[in-house]
Amino acid sequence: MTQLLRINSSSRLQGSHSAAVADAFEAEFRTQYPGCRVITRNVSDGSIPFIAQETIEGFYAPQDGLSVELQAATALSDSLIAEIQASDTLLLAVPIYNFSIPAALKAWVDQISRIGHTFSMGEGGFKGLVKTRRAVVVCTYGAEGYLAGEPFSAANFVQPYLKFLLNFLGVESVEFVHVQGTAIAAADAFADRLEAAKDEAKRAV
Repeated sequence: MTQLLRINSSSRLQGSHSAAVADAFEAEFRTQYPGCRVITRNVSDGSIPFIAQETIEGFYAPQDGLSVELQAATALSDSLIAEIQASDTLLLAVPIYNFSIPAALKAWVDQISRIGHTFSMGEGGFKGLVKTRRAVVVCTYGAEGYLAGEPFSAANFVQPYLKFLLNFLGVESVEFVHVQGTAIAAADAFADRLEAAKDEAKRAV
């Protein structure tokens, strides 16, 4: 069964622009893949904590002899990794917060970035182990000028970070859909941008 893993990271539970564009992608995905399974995680709801000392210890301990305590400490990571490993497509809805990704999304990243599970390290260097072949990342920016070649592009740490990270973990294709000016654009102009981004997201399916 085709599976889509969707990660919403906006702190706006209502009125999120990144979620609205992701909704358009998901709707088209369901149309093109009838009977697909969609897993949605709203990471800003606090369901994914920052990794603790015990979690890190569990990551690096021999996996065939984990104590009960370390098994409990890594149980959430196990579950999140199983979700991405079983998914054909990853959909990330990501607003820019202070030039980077939301802390809630970083918490998810830290839980799934795990040696021996989503990447390996050997004599030949690092190797991504994630089976998901493609990711679509919806990025929303409150201001304008963040994209390549634009005046404020050096302050955009969202796109280069996520592209590097996902490629590092083994996701071969990473495509971005952008919406700029969510906080400053005139209402009519922004509405047109939002609709254009939704159309672009549908084409990305």
